[in-house]
Amino acid sequence: MKRASWVVVGAVIFVVAQPAWAARLVIHDMAESPQYGRKAGGMIGRGALNAVTCFVDPLVNIVNETKAGPPFIGTLTGVAKGLGCGVLRLGSGAIDLVTFWVPGFNGFPVSESYDNCMAPGTASYATPVQEPSSMSVSNQPASQWDVPTTEPGAAQAPVPVQSELEKPATHRTWKK
Repeated sequence: MKRASWVVVGAVIFVVAQPAWAARLVIHDMAESPQYGRKAGGMIGRGALNAVTCFVDPLVNIVNETKAGPPFIGTLTGVAKGLGCGVLRLGSGAIDLVTFWVPGFNGFPVSESYDNCMAPGTASYATPVQEPSSMSVSNQPASQWDVPTTEPGAAQAPVPVQSELEKPATHRTWKK
């Protein structure tokens, strides 16, 4: 009976952990939102996530740096980098949890990746993300300039200008 209960607990953890791990990106997006309600909830979630998972940074960095460099030097580098990133992640989480209520303040985000805590974030409010599968009517990839309306006077997408270097060369024939 004990063995069966451990199997059930393991299965539940396996099923629940995957969506929770994927939801971390949604939480980071919410924390960068300009809407107060989304931002406050996102900052609470991101702060709790960063505070709870700050111990992962030293582990990941020790392993990665040991693989990348000489065994002893790489391990010491990984310990230093991991402890620094762990403290930074814990501090960011604490600031998010304490200041979630402040309007217009989105905290000091740390990267979603545990490989490099200083990597720039990928929140959709910070940088526009282009969907690779979205195609416009002309079979060209959608861009930030695509305009959904065709009414007169509405802004239209800029027309790309072909420079002299990009124009196809004309074939010249020489005669004597």
